[in-house]
Amino acid sequence: MASQSDTTRTVIHGLDFGLNEWVVDEQRQRYLHDPGSVDETWRNFFASPAIVSAPPAPAGPGTPTHRPGPGASGAEGEDGDAAARDAVRVAALIHAYRVRGHLMAATNPLGSQPAAAHPELAVAAFGLHDADRTKHFVVDGFAGHTTMTLDEVLGAVREFYCGTAGFEYMHIQDFRERRWIQQRVESPQHRPDRARQLEILYRLGAAEAFETFLQTKYVGHKRYSLEGGEAAIVLLDALLLRTIEDGLAEAVIGMAHRGRLNVLANIISKSYAQIFGEFEDAVDIGSVQGSGDVKYHLGAEGNYRALRGGSIAVSVVANPSHLEIVGPVAQGVVRAKQDLAEDGRSRAVLPVVVHGDAAFAGQGVVAETLNMSQLPGYGTGGTVHLIVNNQVGFTTLPGNGRSSTYATNVARMVEAPIFHVNGDDPEAVDRVARLAFDYRQTFHKDVVIDLVCYRRHGHSEVDDPSITQPMMYDRIDAKASVRTLYAESLVAREVIGEQQAEGARRDYREHLEQAFAETRALPAPAAGEDVAATGTGQPTARPASHRPVTAIDETTARRVIASQTELPEGFTVHPRVLPQLNRRTASLDSGAVDWATAETLAIGSLLLQGVPVRLAGQDSRRGTFGQRHAVLTDRRTGAEHTPLSSLGPGAATFAPYDSMLSELAALAFEYGYALARPEALVLWEAQFGDFVNGAQTVVDEYIASSEQKWGRRSAVTLLLPHGLEGQGPDHSSARVERFLQLCAQDNMTVAMPSLPGTYFHLLRQQALDSRKRPLVVFTPKSMLRSRAATSALTEFTEGGFRPILPDDTVNPGMVTRVLLCSGKVFYDLDAHRNASGSADTAIVRLERLYPFPEEELAAELARFPAAADVRWVQEEPENQGPWPFLAPRLYRSAVRPVDCVSRPAAPAPAVGSSRRHGLEQKAVVASAFR
Repeated sequence: MASQSDTTRTVIHGLDFGLNEWVVDEQRQRYLHDPGSVDETWRNFFASPAIVSAPPAPAGPGTPTHRPGPGASGAEGEDGDAAARDAVRVAALIHAYRVRGHLMAATNPLGSQPAAAHPELAVAAFGLHDADRTKHFVVDGFAGHTTMTLDEVLGAVREFYCGTAGFEYMHIQDFRERRWIQQRVESPQHRPDRARQLEILYRLGAAEAFETFLQTKYVGHKRYSLEGGEAAIVLLDALLLRTIEDGLAEAVIGMAHRGRLNVLANIISKSYAQIFGEFEDAVDIGSVQGSGDVKYHLGAEGNYRALRGGSIAVSVVANPSHLEIVGPVAQGVVRAKQDLAEDGRSRAVLPVVVHGDAAFAGQGVVAETLNMSQLPGYGTGGTVHLIVNNQVGFTTLPGNGRSSTYATNVARMVEAPIFHVNGDDPEAVDRVARLAFDYRQTFHKDVVIDLVCYRRHGHSEVDDPSITQPMMYDRIDAKASVRTLYAESLVAREVIGEQQAEGARRDYREHLEQAFAETRALPAPAAGEDVAATGTGQPTARPASHRPVTAIDETTARRVIASQTELPEGFTVHPRVLPQLNRRTASLDSGAVDWATAETLAIGSLLLQGVPVRLAGQDSRRGTFGQRHAVLTDRRTGAEHTPLSSLGPGAATFAPYDSMLSELAALAFEYGYALARPEALVLWEAQFGDFVNGAQTVVDEYIASSEQKWGRRSAVTLLLPHGLEGQGPDHSSARVERFLQLCAQDNMTVAMPSLPGTYFHLLRQQALDSRKRPLVVFTPKSMLRSRAATSALTEFTEGGFRPILPDDTVNPGMVTRVLLCSGKVFYDLDAHRNASGSADTAIVRLERLYPFPEEELAAELARFPAAADVRWVQEEPENQGPWPFLAPRLYRSAVRPVDCVSRPAAPAPAVGSSRRHGLEQKAVVASAFR
């Protein structure tokens, strides 16, 4: 397309565009794809046969400055072409500012600003000259004009794109979105009215006074203050004010610890007495097992109250110090609330996630969560991301913490617009917040606000940041606060008087002093009284668990299974799938119900009882092993059909989703979803159980400990395919030992069932039990199609979940050896016993590993008084699997020594050779009978 006379000039079809070939080329590509996606000037330019059709003119001396079109001649043609060239050059200049202007924006409150000029934004780069500054150019309605001088154009583009806010949006492919943002950015900007200015000043004063008060009263306490970034309170205030104006029902905030206490106090109205009480450690050591968490991790629920009137429910999700992991949890909470809303998913609840700059750029879960934003099972109608950009992470400067210009670059992967704004200009912050909210409401997509500010203290208040950033902190120490600067600005503009500015701050401090005095006067908590500010909306007292009825009647069972083959008219099931569906019906009569059919019965019967079910995971709709087929695909048309969604009126919603290829963010999302919808059965399935390793943070920080730390109960269920079957180290073990290591104080249920009937009752019990806690199920692989691993219909219509499966196939009086086991290895042991005729050996199965069924096991072992030899058998290595956790518990139940039969201890879960695996498995089974 272009011919260049040297490396610094660009000549396109005879028109010299200096350094900016990329501007013209980008516009040309868009024009060729969609003429309506470019401005009228560009359309006219590219529509000319001389421009689009003619071959490029040779560059160098003698290159004509234009190529006349057909019929063009004389001075009039030359003048017309010259005007067209000038219009296009100015259009290219404007476009370049739209793309690059943010690089020159004055967004850094510490004064380290970009250069006054950028080489790609210099007028000479577009073939323009200083002599052209007073010349009029056609600008096609830019800034509300049709013609402007070059000086006027430069003044406008610098005002719009190089002020205290910078806008990145030209990477967005959708022309409608770009034009929407462009029209709002390129319009005259008016200051907020006096009422809003006073609201902004009040919010800044409240934020500053709160931090100053804590700094004075609690010297040496960590609080991760917002000082230097107080404009974040203004930004959240503006967002929530817009939620009220737009009629939303609720907002959910996920954030790490920086500024969290300030947000709790000044945004969601958590009482000062509660906050100060946490500093005073006024928490009952007997509540929630005496654990709790540090004050800047706690969640809360409250109400944002607009200063002008009106309020909205707001919650802040509890978080650990794993920073960005709270993001997908908050998304799950929001999606659950939106699924319950009646007025539209994207408009019901606003998700806001507050990030740190170093974490947003550095942690991969950010990209995972962004990738969720437009997926069917995970979208929340757009999230407003606020980055509190302190320009340093703990002690690490950006040059050592990221490889990109901005901390926000990862958000470009989902074409989110990114608005950079100077935290010392609260009016610009207010404007950007409103723009971000309106974009979210219009396009239902994520938007990012990069609030460039600073951190007045170190990473925490006990840290000295001048050790590693001396020059930065010299500037910070010399700076007046945001509130002071804004108050001075309002006084200078005669919006308020000096006494009014100081009076508001003084009144707020007096209010804090009163709350502090009341907190100090509070009596010590009585024993057993829980005053922890968990903000859960749930009591911390644990309701007594009861055994729900998990059996179903035969009519229900047949109705559920009938749905598997009742297909829409003309629907063509894949020939490899139809036999499986037919076998489900036949299995009810044959008494050989397999694993997938049992699961279908569990989910379908719950739906008929009004319990909604959500199932998500990698390839979970079909099932990793081709066993589930929760969603059928028409072989000819590709249309989809979900049989369990056709159970008829009154049935609850079944929502099966294939997730993105993620464990960390995906499981965090499901935890959050289950947290907000305790009435639902929420299932997350790993493609292979081993892959849960990628979500270890979620397991440790949320699933295992959230009740103890925050009083938050979740009934999320993990389905983890597990079993050593010669598939190598990465497709064998769901790391049973790691889950059991986290088990204590009845915090979750961990099971390794060996029968479909057990699995059926386990899922129904999880959904119907009043005591909500996580469930981890180590599900099978080869057992999915094992003829031995099936259940009769009566196992579903009678009884309930049994944590111990007794051995009723032997004469108790003849038993001298008892083998204890869980899961798949039972079938290997049973086959060996049958082949060898070992009538003296009983095999007892533990279907539930935790809570450990000590009483039930003791009662079963008491049936074998002559059995002095008790052995635990597992296929996992000795240092892995259930044995390390169960050993002392088995001894207490058996009241005799218990030996372990297993593979030798090993650093990897399994060997890589199928042949070697087979030999090892035979050795383990044989050793159990020696």
